[in-house]
Amino acid sequence: MREARTRWPRQRDAAPPGGAASPLASVTPTDADVCLRACAAHSTKLVAGLDRRRTALAEALRHLLSVHAATPAGPTPAATSIPLMRRTGKAAAAAAAPLADELLDPLLAVGNKALDCGYEDELKLALLIADAVLTQRKGSRAGWRLRARTLEAMGAETEAVEAYERYLSFTEDDGFGIAAKVVGLRAGARHQDELLRRLERDCPAAAAYADRPVTESWAEGLARRERGDREGAEPRLIGALLAQERSGAPVTELQEATSQYLGLAMEAAGTDPAAVARLAEIAGLYAEQRRSRMRGPVEDPTFGGVEWTTVGEFRNHIAGRSICLIANSQRVGSSSMGEEIDGYDLVVRFNSYRIDPAATGRRTDIHATIHKHGFNWDQKVHTRLVFGGVSGDWKHSLRNRLVPGAQQYLGDESLRWPLRDIGRVGADVWPAIPTTGFNMLWLLDHLDVSSRLDLIGFDFYESGAYRLPGAMRMPITSVHEYTSEKAWVMERAQSVTDMRIRLR
Repeated sequence: MREARTRWPRQRDAAPPGGAASPLASVTPTDADVCLRACAAHSTKLVAGLDRRRTALAEALRHLLSVHAATPAGPTPAATSIPLMRRTGKAAAAAAAPLADELLDPLLAVGNKALDCGYEDELKLALLIADAVLTQRKGSRAGWRLRARTLEAMGAETEAVEAYERYLSFTEDDGFGIAAKVVGLRAGARHQDELLRRLERDCPAAAAYADRPVTESWAEGLARRERGDREGAEPRLIGALLAQERSGAPVTELQEATSQYLGLAMEAAGTDPAAVARLAEIAGLYAEQRRSRMRGPVEDPTFGGVEWTTVGEFRNHIAGRSICLIANSQRVGSSSMGEEIDGYDLVVRFNSYRIDPAATGRRTDIHATIHKHGFNWDQKVHTRLVFGGVSGDWKHSLRNRLVPGAQQYLGDESLRWPLRDIGRVGADVWPAIPTTGFNMLWLLDHLDVSSRLDLIGFDFYESGAYRLPGAMRMPITSVHEYTSEKAWVMERAQSVTDMRIRLR
């Protein structure tokens, strides 16, 4: 017999009658000072350890608090008590201290690092930060996205969908694939409901236990299984699942309990063909709801006329052609080089590139992008190269983000991470994470088959970014070492002007 799991389903308070909104459904007015004090208090709880996620959170907290200390104090609101993790009521909103502009990005960085940790205390901190931001910046896309992701991690799926939709209402460029995420969450909820209704229909006796405490029914079910009373165990275990659903348990907890039940049921079914067939259908529904919530119902990327291209095939495609790589810089955005750019045989653009025909040119033949963002994946190009350091994450992004029909050729895994995988340049030689632009440039230089290779507007963000509006709020990440990349380029440059660096 399988031993009882130590983490049993938990009983939640009954859902409000008539489907009343959850307390998490709307933003809780949160004072900026309360939020900052909560961050300071949380930083004292983090000690040196092996959890790299909490280490990253501690570093983000230190940065936030140092920025706060250096920020001039604004008008002091009426005195309030030392912060609780959640503050509610109109009084809190009325006495809200303003959130200084200098603190917004560091505060959101802390929220995202707290979310990455995934622990209950950190999730509460992330939600507090999201509410503090949205209390004063109701249209903050980053605030709504942080709130939505945090609620999803907490299992508050209905509220997460509402927050995701608010995010979508404030942006025109769905670079993070939020629309597909919302579709997937709703599809997952439908599959979950179908699964529970199937269990309820197949085991009518479970209804007698649906209104009892979850842990009580679950414990009784496990005990009966241990005694060999499988007929008595089944309605109690299913009844516990139904009780979780009725009490509004977080989706994550209901999924875990359902997974445990299916494991126990499959063990009990043994080799009985009828029982195995019944469970196969239920397990299929369970798998489908998990799959839908992870990535949404997106078509397979091998459909829509796209073909994989290997490093060798890509080399043949670019051989003998003139190529220009267009930076996402203000230097390009304020130029008048559009016609000259379109005169190259192949035009390469990156990530969240922005098109202004007079300044940037019209054509994009090759779109090179990091797998983590979905900007411009719907724009039609001849070849799309998606870069990523972790194979599993890269594959997941392709299935989640690729738009069938938007590209003729897609780089395969041989083109996934050029500097590291093709060049075998390890972190001991190049410690920083190579940018999309550098991976692409290194690849073209390594293949060395182009008749001309020019970089247009590459000033390594000295002039600022020129990207799609939805990407302009994203910071220029610190994980890249632009100084090293610039030195590498300049060592190989044959000529340099304000707008053009020629390598061939």
